[in-house]
Amino acid sequence: MPKPIILCVDDESVVLNSLKIQLKNAFLDNYLYELAESADEAWEIIEELQDDNNNLIVIVSDWLMPGVKGDEFLIHVHQKFPKAIKVMLTGQADKSAIERAQKYANLYESIAKPWNQDKLIETIKSGLQQVQMYPEDQV
Repeated sequence: MPKPIILCVDDESVVLNSLKIQLKNAFLDNYLYELAESADEAWEIIEELQDDNNNLIVIVSDWLMPGVKGDEFLIHVHQKFPKAIKVMLTGQADKSAIERAQKYANLYESIAKPWNQDKLIETIKSGLQQVQMYPEDQV
């Protein structure tokens, strides 16, 4: 069985690299970590994952990106992966965008940039426990 996937989407490569390091330090090799610098690139990754029957379980997405905003992206992702934990990581999103993502994408949490690493990890762990995809003994 392939490892579950955590997908991070942000137009800043330094943010993506930081996220990957923090997530790998927290979750070790329990997951595969995919990075995308745009919603379009994320969709390419998502389509590849679907073709390979991989399980996308967490999406951490920026809000302010070229082309598609994070709330719109997460709403579309939610249609294909309703059980995935969706976290918006942003310093720019307005209240209405967050509310849209909560209502239409089942946004689990919105975290402001610069983010607190412990809050991000705890948010993801909490979300995974709620959908029973993260064993209690790994918390």
